[in-house]
Amino acid sequence: MSPFSSYWAIFSARFRTLLQYRTAALAGVGTQLLFGLILVMVFEAFYRSAHAPQPMSYPQVVTYVWLGQAMLGLVLFGADIDVSAMIRNGTIAYELVRPVDLYGVWYCRAVALRTGPVLLRFVPIFVIAGAFFGLRAPASPLCAGLWLLATIGSVLLGSAVATVLTISLLWTISGEGINRLVLAMMLVCSGIIVPLPFFPDWLQPVLGTLPFRGMADTPFRIYVGHASSAQAASAIAHQAIWTAALMGFGRWLLGRAVRRLVIQGG
Repeated sequence: MSPFSSYWAIFSARFRTLLQYRTAALAGVGTQLLFGLILVMVFEAFYRSAHAPQPMSYPQVVTYVWLGQAMLGLVLFGADIDVSAMIRNGTIAYELVRPVDLYGVWYCRAVALRTGPVLLRFVPIFVIAGAFFGLRAPASPLCAGLWLLATIGSVLLGSAVATVLTISLLWTISGEGINRLVLAMMLVCSGIIVPLPFFPDWLQPVLGTLPFRGMADTPFRIYVGHASSAQAASAIAHQAIWTAALMGFGRWLLGRAVRRLVIQGG
């Protein structure tokens, strides 16, 4: 079996398992529709009371908000809880003796965790919000194509971040502290809570440099037409650079962890 076939088998097995949680996905759809409506009402009140020009139009913001709710799973997840359990009970030893690259295995699991649950929730939220709550179609066919490419980049980038968090469990075991810290940073700095164009000008260079904007803000702004073709190309390149850097860092970190690892439990 080729390495690609091995990784595909790991991804597809994890993906199919995650598709079984349909009831949880249905509950998540209801929750995210409620939060989406709250955010839309907050922004409607803001636009009604604001007199200064805003960085995005109100319809763009509404669409941005609903995209955030439909694709929340791209940002929300942290380290792999199954790997955390393996580390606690010692069965991580089985992962170390598999005839495949351990980083590749954990990365494939992270990709599945960002695609299976999102697909279950994306379609109903997209349809309901599009029919009743102001979600608009992509600004143009070009925006639709670039959005799809940026969404793939978001999955790959988010998976690289999650894999680094998973590897950190080899030092921290529980990982609760770093998971909560990084999750809070992702929610704020990705644009899920407040679109990044609304942040102060002095903070924009920092937000533009960090990898988190590539997980949500980049595909969302491309979708609504807020980014020009040149800006979209630059943002997608930003995703690719951070993904490659985090994958390289993750491999280096895993190599150090495996050389120092002591297995307990069993």
